[in-house]
Amino acid sequence: MKFAILAAGEGSRLAQEGVELPKPLVKVNGEAMIDRLIRIFNNCGAEDIYIITNNLTELTQDHLRQLQENDEKIHLIVKTTPSSMHSFYELRKVMGNGKFCLTTVDTIFREDEFRQYIQAWENADEDGLMAVTDYIDDEKPLYIATDAHLNITAFLDDEPQPYISGGIYGLSDTSFPVIDKCISEGQSRMRNFQRQLVKDGLHLKAYPFSKILDVDHASDIEKAEAFLNE
Repeated sequence: MKFAILAAGEGSRLAQEGVELPKPLVKVNGEAMIDRLIRIFNNCGAEDIYIITNNLTELTQDHLRQLQENDEKIHLIVKTTPSSMHSFYELRKVMGNGKFCLTTVDTIFREDEFRQYIQAWENADEDGLMAVTDYIDDEKPLYIATDAHLNITAFLDDEPQPYISGGIYGLSDTSFPVIDKCISEGQSRMRNFQRQLVKDGLHLKAYPFSKILDVDHASDIEKAEAFLNE
C-alpha cells in the first residue's frame, strides 16, 4: 500500500495561538505529528510514503530530508499550493497507479483502528474507502451522507449527518481523472474534489472510526493527547 501526507498548509491558527513549531512538527505525546504518521504507515507495511510540504517552512523541509536519509520509502515534494486539493494534485503526479491512503498531517486516530481500516481498504472493491467519525469537534465539518450499507451518497457543508470526514482517504487511481478535471476547471478544496468523485459516479464507502481529531488549535494538542491516552 502506498501512503501520502498533505502537509503543505501554513498552520496559521496554531501560530497565532503561540505554537512556535510548524504544524507537521508539533508534538503529540512527545512525537511530531508527521513522524507519528510515518511510523504508523511503516507499521502498516508502506511501500512508499509521499509527502508534500510548503516552501515557506525550512524547519519542516530539513526535518523531512533527514528522515529521507534513513528511509528510502519517503518521497518529498516541496511546493506551496493554494489548497489541499492542489497539494493532492501535485502528489498524484508522482504516485503512480494503484491504491493508496492519503491523510492530512494533523489527523489523530487510534493506531489499531487505522490498521484495521487499511486491511479493509486493501481487500475492498470500491473506488474509495473514506474514514468517517461521529465525533464532531470541527468549526466547519464536512458531513457525509450514506445509505444503509455505508455507501457514500453526498458530501455536505450545511446538512448535518451522523458522520463527518476524518481526513483519511483510501482511494485508487480511478480518482486521478477526477482530480485532473477539478484542477482544469479551477476548483479548489478537498471537499469539492470529494463531491466531484460522487458526481462522476465513483463508488465510495464510509468506514467508521470511533473517534478522529484534527489539531487546528493549541487546545487541540491537549485533547489529542488525552484521546490517545484513554
